[in-house]
Amino acid sequence: MIHLTQSVTAWGSPAFDGILKREIAQLGAGQLPLQQGLATSSIALDDNLDVMIISIAEQAGFLSVKAGIFYTGIVAGCSCDGDPTPVDTNAEYCVVQIDIDKATAAATVTLLAE
Repeated sequence: MIHLTQSVTAWGSPAFDGILKREIAQLGAGQLPLQQGLATSSIALDDNLDVMIISIAEQAGFLSVKAGIFYTGIVAGCSCDGDPTPVDTNAEYCVVQIDIDKATAAATVTLLAE
């Protein structure tokens, strides 16, 4: 279960956006749907995540965040001797919806088709 405790604590303060971006980036490929959001690569990497907050809406009891995630991916070769496939990174981008319960800080992340 994902918890964005620091973001919920910072809600309403000027520091909220920065804290939210940092907490989302720290989730990495293990908890964000980066693999499912790939457009040009076959494997998502999470060593260079950048988060852009697109919108935030306060609903009854939760925060609804739409965020763009910039990250990199690679096209994996066959790892055979003499494989000519270069291991270069590709720029990737996906949009996610993050719903955060304001009482528990529990969050769900959904990949959006944008």
